[in-house]
Amino acid sequence: MYGAHSGGTTPTAVYPAFGTPAPAPPRRTTSLVAIALVAGLVGGGLGFGGAYLVFNSAGVGATTLAGTADPMVGKPSDGSVAGAAAKAMPSTVDIRWRTNRGTVEGSGVILSAEGEVLTNNHVVDGASQGVQVTLADGSTHRASVVGTSPSYDLAVIRISGASGLTPATLGRSTDVSVGQPVVAIGSPEGLSGTVTSGIVSAMNRTVTASDGNGSGRVIYNGLQTDAPINPGNSGGPLVNLAGQVVGINSAIVGSNGSIGLGFAIPVDQARRVAQELISNGTATKPQLGVAGGESALGGATIGQVTPGSAAEAAGLRAGDVVTKVGSATVGDFTDLIARVGSYAPGQQVTLTVTGADGTAPREVPVTLGSMPDKQPTISDGDLSGLAELFGRGGN
Repeated sequence: MYGAHSGGTTPTAVYPAFGTPAPAPPRRTTSLVAIALVAGLVGGGLGFGGAYLVFNSAGVGATTLAGTADPMVGKPSDGSVAGAAAKAMPSTVDIRWRTNRGTVEGSGVILSAEGEVLTNNHVVDGASQGVQVTLADGSTHRASVVGTSPSYDLAVIRISGASGLTPATLGRSTDVSVGQPVVAIGSPEGLSGTVTSGIVSAMNRTVTASDGNGSGRVIYNGLQTDAPINPGNSGGPLVNLAGQVVGINSAIVGSNGSIGLGFAIPVDQARRVAQELISNGTATKPQLGVAGGESALGGATIGQVTPGSAAEAAGLRAGDVVTKVGSATVGDFTDLIARVGSYAPGQQVTLTVTGADGTAPREVPVTLGSMPDKQPTISDGDLSGLAELFGRGGN
């Protein structure tokens, strides 16, 4: 099974706005839906469908993005939900654009006074003619896509002619803890400026998502929350009570709205990818250089090591079973991809590895390689194909 969740029924994949079922992939458990809103007029009312169904297994530019050592921006929070909302609201935007099947709507986080905005890739995927952005003051503006990171489900857009905007303050993933209160802000079902609250329910959840056309998968190491988030919250901020962004809301369990199981992309991962998109228009991802073998109970079996890769340099061999990445447990090969993906290219990470012959676990330091972030093509039934994310085949 995938990650931390077990049980449940096998879901049916639904691709963006089409409502067309696809063959159910194997070994899926709890279903999640990416939370961009696809809206259209239905009998005078508002109807929606999920952007895509996903599955859970368990002044910028040369300058640094707001966060880390930066001072508080905007109204300081008093440590309450109301204070956190007042701090983060001016930095949250509504994003929408028209397709021939309706209106896609999501949310975003302002990164710079000049109008760079972070959101989900699935919110702006296909918006080649740009999008409309509504600020907290109600004013509307055109924005163009700066760059996308399909593997991380992140994108940056730039508001045309913007200046004097209020950038969000980005927190740190290392400061986030289970049970910590958090606040979600966004535009669920078109209701801009909606604020909900909850806690961080869990860390290091492996989340896998079908991409918009069903040809690939997004895998990330997610932050789980019970703060109610719904279709249209995608790309909006999850903030702590200081009003600092700790995650980018991305997915929920189910397709009919929040049931208290939501997932966000951790802020450290989002910060790195956003900085690369703003600086270069493209992003990178870490390369381990292994392909998955047959599943091993309680670990990820390596089926193949790519010649010249980081894995080969570290001495990993086919048949080795990876049980931990750093201190995070690995349950299967998808976990391995998510855990490695939370690091940056060039970082050193320690893998806990058991040999194919059942030898005692050993710690293997690996300096991760780098590869461009492009969405791989992976068939629904081929889990070993997920290795393409980290350096097999033509990547």
